[in-house]
Amino acid sequence: MKRVIIGLLCGCLVLSLAAGANAKKLRFAFMPGVADPFYFTMEKGAKAKAEELGVELIVGEFPKAWGPEYQVPIMKALVARGDIDLLFTAPTSTEALIPVLKEIHDSGIPIITVDTYLGDGDYSKPSNYSFPLSYIGTDNFLGGQVVAGALALLLDGKGKVFLENTNPDVSSVIGRENGFRAGLKIFPDMELVGVEYCLDVQETAAAQTAAALEKDRDIVGVFGVNVFSAQGAYQAVVAAGLAGAVKIATWDATLTLIEALKKGEVDLILAQMPAEMGSLCVEWGVKHLTEGAELPKKVIPGFFVFTKDNVNDPEAQQYIYK
Repeated sequence: MKRVIIGLLCGCLVLSLAAGANAKKLRFAFMPGVADPFYFTMEKGAKAKAEELGVELIVGEFPKAWGPEYQVPIMKALVARGDIDLLFTAPTSTEALIPVLKEIHDSGIPIITVDTYLGDGDYSKPSNYSFPLSYIGTDNFLGGQVVAGALALLLDGKGKVFLENTNPDVSSVIGRENGFRAGLKIFPDMELVGVEYCLDVQETAAAQTAAALEKDRDIVGVFGVNVFSAQGAYQAVVAAGLAGAVKIATWDATLTLIEALKKGEVDLILAQMPAEMGSLCVEWGVKHLTEGAELPKKVIPGFFVFTKDNVNDPEAQQYIYK
């Protein structure tokens, strides 16, 4: 009898090991928006979580510039592999990416949008863009309000300010602009005197900011809403010899901007949590596919505000994009 029992146990063990060996390893794809420190940091967070959970992560080529014309061909080649279980991506347009991602979704690949979203981002209501499982990203409107308030404090609640934006059809940066506008309304003596869109070209941002400063010598504050607009804007202020006189609020904690803050060339940096965003995409994707978990329609990580007072704090270093 003991031999029979041992034999049965051994047989079950062999079958269990064989089943484990044949179990399909989940394969996720990440399609970033553009090649920049924000998305490189997001990739690192996603890779770390994928390794922890035993997921194979395939990362699409980082587009050299922002826009559907750069992102879509890479994305289509990525999913054409035919072995992707889930795609998470930052749509480079609120509208132009809807039919592209809908086609991928309809082919059987679940989708999470990260950092940027489709339509108005409300996937809970029936619409032609409500098919993604979730949006995982910053509350950009709130962040814009926070920047407006912080900049107002630096300026004693008065003066003219200029905003350097990137793209007029991208959810994240438009949310920041709208939040900034709403935040400024609290301060009746502050005035937004101009908004420009650099299309994610740092040199264009520098030229547009320089032109705004030349046109209106009363500008005392500038807000750059992402990596490229922020770096171009602050460089224009420095080149004009106005560092310190014109207060600079920026978005995205790149090493370049952190160094500028330490030098006194930038006054404020709002850091998002890109590594956490990437990690959450992988974590929630696994829960959905292995447990049937229903994702929250929005998952909103927080943010951290760098100033000259905390930029060297040890605990703040984790929020720098690397």
